[in-house]
Amino acid sequence: MKNAMTIAGLAKAVDVGVETVRYYQRRGLLQVPIAIGAVSHYGPDDLRRLRFIRRAQGAGFTLEEITELLALDRTEDRRRIHAMAAERIAALDTKIHELEASRAALERLRATCASGKGGACPIIEAFDPG
Repeated sequence: MKNAMTIAGLAKAVDVGVETVRYYQRRGLLQVPIAIGAVSHYGPDDLRRLRFIRRAQGAGFTLEEITELLALDRTEDRRRIHAMAAERIAALDTKIHELEASRAALERLRATCASGKGGACPIIEAFDPG
């Protein structure tokens, strides 16, 4: 089988553990390949699918949502795909706003504690935007 890899090779290529690959298989996100001899071999499509799963998780999709996205792949249900993407973008925008607020609080803390003034560094106040 050209470009075949073992489960360990597949896991390593995407920087996940073998047990993660097996977990995705149990969840139905990845196929269990037919073994050739005593070893199962994975191909480029398996690698592409595993990379998609990890990237979708990185974007905040749940495994249930990823299952739905995989089922929708190459379908004409553009309305549902659009809705899922819009929901995820809105959630990411909220997270970005929260991260920016946290960054601003850390900047206030760094500036206050670097001022050289004596006494305790006001950690709680630095995170209070009011």
